[in-house]
Amino acid sequence: MRDGWVALVLPCLGCAVGPDFHRPAAPTDRAYTPEPTGVTVAADGKAQRFVEGERVVADWWRLLECPQLDAIVAQAVAANPGLEAARASLRKSHDNLQAGYGVFFPQANASAGASRQRYNLAPGVLPSSTFNLFSLSGTVSYALDIWGGERRAVEGLRAQVDEQRYALAGTYVMLTGNIVDAVIAQAAYRDQIEATLAAIALEREQLRITEAQANGGTVPYANVLTIQSQIASTEATLPPLEEKVDQAAHLLAALSGLTPANWQQSRLALADLKLPGDVPVTLPSELVRQRPDILVAEETLHAANASIGVATAAMLPSLTLSAGFGVNSTSPANLLASNSPFWSLGAGLTQPIFRGGTLYYQRKAAIDARDEAAADYRQTVLGAFQQVADTLRGLQHDAEALTAQTEAVETAEKALHLIQANYQAGIATYLQVIVADEQYLQAKIGYVESVAQRLQDTVALYVALGGGWWHTPVASRAE
Repeated sequence: MRDGWVALVLPCLGCAVGPDFHRPAAPTDRAYTPEPTGVTVAADGKAQRFVEGERVVADWWRLLECPQLDAIVAQAVAANPGLEAARASLRKSHDNLQAGYGVFFPQANASAGASRQRYNLAPGVLPSSTFNLFSLSGTVSYALDIWGGERRAVEGLRAQVDEQRYALAGTYVMLTGNIVDAVIAQAAYRDQIEATLAAIALEREQLRITEAQANGGTVPYANVLTIQSQIASTEATLPPLEEKVDQAAHLLAALSGLTPANWQQSRLALADLKLPGDVPVTLPSELVRQRPDILVAEETLHAANASIGVATAAMLPSLTLSAGFGVNSTSPANLLASNSPFWSLGAGLTQPIFRGGTLYYQRKAAIDARDEAAADYRQTVLGAFQQVADTLRGLQHDAEALTAQTEAVETAEKALHLIQANYQAGIATYLQVIVADEQYLQAKIGYVESVAQRLQDTVALYVALGGGWWHTPVASRAE
């Protein structure tokens, strides 16, 4: 109701001083990288196809087809303190906007007073008089927004509401991205632990064979000690991996609004997460209208632009209309008597004459702040384009790296089996077995890291493209 009244009144008050805000033009780029994206090489049995012009879905993490991950994300969105703080900040900015609308209404005040006074009309001629004075009065004032300074101030408040709305969207996007990224990292650490345990099992089997050979006198006992040392070295890599699993769990707990003691550990493995085959690539012209950090920078620029009008209006004359009415009497019983009322009507015009350059430089500072916000906006857009380009190229390279790591695992596994057989037959040395063990373990861990990196870069692309927040209630509600 109030917004509608203001919308009707504002056009009647004339144009506002200061520059009108116009959204920065969308970029004309048709791509993010000079190389065509197209399709990645097939790695681990799957290629990814980049669909240009396709928009990001709201719940993009469901494309990983992991119900347990879906539940973790839902829990975090429902209870994350950072998201709650962003919602509160949005409500605060909206309330400040509603308070700002008050400048368009007359300001009315009522007052009542009682005093005892001594009054001497003619000292030395007439005796003084002591009496009680009771009064009731009301005043109404209205500052005409001739130059639109107040309208510019409210425009700035409205831009701050939009800024906080997009900041809330950005918090939501980063939260979902961090949750999925942490789940992938934790699953990768678990897979690395399993690969290490498998390697230790192989080394223990080799130790058993070597001990039998040493007891039979076919190999020196030093071979046994060397393999024991190798096993100890491999086991020493487990605690750091287990620590990373715990740290990922603690991070997931914090993002979900829980303490680590109350977090239920997930047992996800990388195999539980499916790599999306079709990946959207939003057009650059749409990215600047969807990505939260760009929209926040745009509204910051909008608010800074409105501040120029506020500073300009402060340099110009201001006109205030006022009226007052009241009653007073020496007795409360006579406040409503016919001779007790008083009233006043007035108008005041104020023109700043000399402020020591304060108003001039305040306006100049507002222009500088607008220029700074414009540069920050351009830098934010460039950073967003860089991030999208990095992830697009990263996915291409991830597929290539995974292809090489898959081949490395297959080759290392074949070599290990062959050397183990030769060692048992007595035609390979223990050093060859240890080298083969180490190569297989490193290849397996490299494979796990490549799979995780491909998944994480896919997540990074969804986040870089805006995370699909505009399809969710977070886009429109201030609760």
